[in-house]
Amino acid sequence: MATSEKATRSLKAGEISSGIPLLFESNAPDWRIWFGIIVSSVWLGVLALYVSVSIGWRHIGEAPIETVGNFLEGAFAPLAFLWLVIGYFLQKKELSQNTEAIRMQHAEIQKSAEQAVIQSDAIRATELHTRRESFLKIAENVKHQLGSILGMLVVSSQGMTASGAMGNKNLSQLWSSLSQNDPEVFARTLMELHAIHGDHYAYKLFYGTAIRTKHTTTFIEQFERLLTAARTMDDDGMITDAFMGTAHGLVYKRALAFRSEPPDGFVYGVYDFDPDTTDS
Repeated sequence: MATSEKATRSLKAGEISSGIPLLFESNAPDWRIWFGIIVSSVWLGVLALYVSVSIGWRHIGEAPIETVGNFLEGAFAPLAFLWLVIGYFLQKKELSQNTEAIRMQHAEIQKSAEQAVIQSDAIRATELHTRRESFLKIAENVKHQLGSILGMLVVSSQGMTASGAMGNKNLSQLWSSLSQNDPEVFARTLMELHAIHGDHYAYKLFYGTAIRTKHTTTFIEQFERLLTAARTMDDDGMITDAFMGTAHGLVYKRALAFRSEPPDGFVYGVYDFDPDTTDS
């Protein structure tokens, strides 16, 4: 029963509010308009009372036209001024609302621009990450290619019956390690031979014959192509430094150093010596 009475009162309140526009509703006209309407109505009522008491509605038509004009001018001038002021404030309010809307729109545009920058950075980072992954996969194949080149270089010197030669069995084991995902096994072998026999013998390993010089030059060119590709996607140089620190990188640096500054008694491109003798 109480619920029914409460619902009835709510329904009546809704009917009243829907039948009579509220002055301060958000969608109601501005209070200045209501103020102007009320003042204008009161003023017109006062004018009507004045005409009725002072002149009479039957005699107002008998007055001279200039008298009627002066009366109307004086009677409606306050109303004209009132609505002029109301219009000014309404326009000022409208301009303020438009300014606020523009400010909010500008803020939204700034947010959209910031989001666009963030999305662009994220896309760029994703693209760089994808490119790096693809590059690293390709680099693994290049490492095996470099390992094969150094393998041919080792075979050209150690596959012969000479001082310090490894023999076919050891070379077979090295090739087996290369095929089992150890692309730097021949690079380590060259560095070991260099450490054991010294600079003169190491120079012969790299440039002791025309064939060895060709293998070494091919290795240098392929390794430099790998470094060039690494620099295009390596802003901080981390990947490039990692390649230079590998056994292939050490062989690359040693081969460049021997080519630019051969040890005493050698001239790059001249093969007037025994390519297989050691310093010891």
